[in-house]
Order: sequence, then C-alpha cells, then structure tokens
Amino acid sequence: MTGICRGDRVVCTFTEPTISVSPHMLGRVLDGSGRPVDGKGALQVGTPVSIWPAPIAPMRRRRITQALCTGIRAIDAMLTVGRGQRMGIFSGSGIGKSVLLGMISRYTSADVTVIGLIGERGREVRDFIEKDLGAEGLKRSVVVVSTGDEPPLLRVQAGAVATAVAEYFRDRGCNVLLLMDSLTRLATAQRQIGLVAGEPPATKGYTPSVFNLLPELLERCGCTESGSITGFYSVLVEGDDLSDPLSDAVRSVTDGHVWLSRDLANRGQYPAVDCLQSVSRLMIDVTDQEHREAARELLRLLAVYGDIEDMVSIGAYKAGSSIDCDLAIKVMPMILEFLAQPITEGARLDQTRQALVDLHRKVLRLRRELQDRPPATSPPQTRQ
Repeated sequence: MTGICRGDRVVCTFTEPTISVSPHMLGRVLDGSGRPVDGKGALQVGTPVSIWPAPIAPMRRRRITQALCTGIRAIDAMLTVGRGQRMGIFSGSGIGKSVLLGMISRYTSADVTVIGLIGERGREVRDFIEKDLGAEGLKRSVVVVSTGDEPPLLRVQAGAVATAVAEYFRDRGCNVLLLMDSLTRLATAQRQIGLVAGEPPATKGYTPSVFNLLPELLERCGCTESGSITGFYSVLVEGDDLSDPLSDAVRSVTDGHVWLSRDLANRGQYPAVDCLQSVSRLMIDVTDQEHREAARELLRLLAVYGDIEDMVSIGAYKAGSSIDCDLAIKVMPMILEFLAQPITEGARLDQTRQALVDLHRKVLRLRRELQDRPPATSPPQTRQ
C-alpha cells in the first residue's frame, strides 16, 4: 500500500489473483502472497491456482462418514470429528487455543496439514513453528503467515492462500487438515477494509462484508470425489461471551464448535475443553452406537456434577440422596483424568475409543453397586 495515492492510474488486466502450488511446499513457511519467508530458498515452479475459486457444486460433495483422528482424547471421544467437517475453537485470550492447534497438527491422522497464522504477533510465529508444531509436524505441513503489522488486504488474502493450498492437496487425493488461527483477526482485517471502502458498521462495528466473507471462506472445506479438507478455525471470544456477533456467525456456518473454558484452565485441566458447551454435529455419522452411548453417559454425569458442585464443595450434599449424584461424585476423578492430556502425548482414535468404552463399563458397574446397596435407615425416634 505504501506509495499508492489518489490520482494514480489503475489498469485492469482481466486476471484473477493466483499462486503457484506444488508438493515441494511441504515443510515451508509462506507469506500472504504465497512467497517463502523461511530463508530456505525459492519454491520450484508449480501449478497456478486461483486463491478465490468458484464454489463447489453441492452435488459434488460426498457425505462425511469417516472419522478423523485429532490426537486429542477430549475431542476424539466426546466430539468426534469427521473428514471434511468444519469446527470452530472458541475461547477467551490466554486459555490455550494455539497450544491445542499445535497438538492437533502434530498428532492428527491427516495426510497434510495447512496452517494459517493470521494477524499473529511476530514473536508468536516462530514460537508456534518451533515449539508447538515442532520439526516432525512441520515436515508434513505448509504454514502461511501474515502478522498483525501487515496491511489488512494481505491478512485476508493469507486466509484465502492457506485454503487454496489445502484445496491443491485435496485435489491430489489427500485428506487435508486446515488450521486457521485466528478467524477473529481475519474478520477484523475485513472490517478495516470495509470501513475504508465506505461500508456502514452493522453489528458491533462489523461491516456486512465480514459476514459475507465467512461462508465464502469456510464453505471451501468438505469432501469431494478426490479428497477432503477438515477445518479448525480459532475464534477469540471477547470477554468470554459466546453471544458475540462474530461467534454467532461462525457457529451458524461451522459443523460444530469446541469451547475452551477459563474455569477449567484455572484448575489446571488441559486441554481445557468444556464438553458440555461443545458439540460436533456430525458425530452421529462417524461413530458407532457403543461409542455414542458411552459419550452420552459421561456428558450426563458431567452435567449432574455441575448441578451439585457447589453443594459438594461446602459439604452440604448428603450421600445417598440420589444415585445419579452419588455416581457423579464417585466417577468425576476418573472422567477428569480421562479428558486431561499432556502436551507431549498424542492418542490414536482406536485407543481413545477403547478407553472411553472401558470407562463406561466401570461407570455401569458402579451404578449397579449403588443400586444394590441397602437403603439408609434413620435412627428410631423417642417420644418425649
């Protein structure tokens, strides 16, 4: 943008913006224009593709019927994601979105991972690549970076470039995982563009073009005859308020969302996935009946314990009042241990499913024990 001013001559060349893509992009870090910025030399000449292609016809999309392993037990067990699904990761600041995305990129079963770092601080880019992603994760990844000090046009274009790279590998028959951090900063860049162009600020300062951009970008994920793109988009929620207009708009487009809870993070529960506030709309299509029943029972016990947690904390709950409450108190440590996961540890999907089923069987056994216990007898009352 530097050096451009009013009165300059503009010539229309009748071309659309494209980038050159090739398999040699794996392990490289690109800017918002698709140029390498990692100091490893120029990219080999590849196939030019449009960064804003025509939408995929609905009848060309295949149904999502296969699960994708993310390597995160809390997600794979309770919010199972299918190949081609779009998920939002919502949280306030400092709760672990970037760390969670880094874990997913390292432990996923996808063939190729494309990561878009949009509007990040310059310091965080190298931290994410070297610490969160790691050398092993980078080998099968393409990273597209546009930091917060770059022009808003370039930040929006970086999101489109990352998606175009994912589409290239999808068309080559790969199952691609697209991670974008963050969708909020991309929407903020589009808002800046809209305000400069004279758009009226509609909802909380967001211009109408922001809400047009979201489905245009997110709908590019999905399954086709050749491959799939599974998208995870992080959303920075202002004040931990899920009723934020941008959060509402993203949830209406995605196929589910993961909510990271500040309360869980403050208790040292990582990843801080709040299963009760999260949902995967396609879990029913990619899991079997036994898996769903086990996950449903654990969610029910989490909800029961949430209702009586304050009473348990102050010692006001009386054991034996309710079988469900007693069971929830007894199994809560096991559930929390199952959902917690160290940063350096990944979990295969079959291992996660088996651990979930085993935990469900323990819960059923404890329930039978509680049901078979003799009823509590009250001491006889003496007449005064």
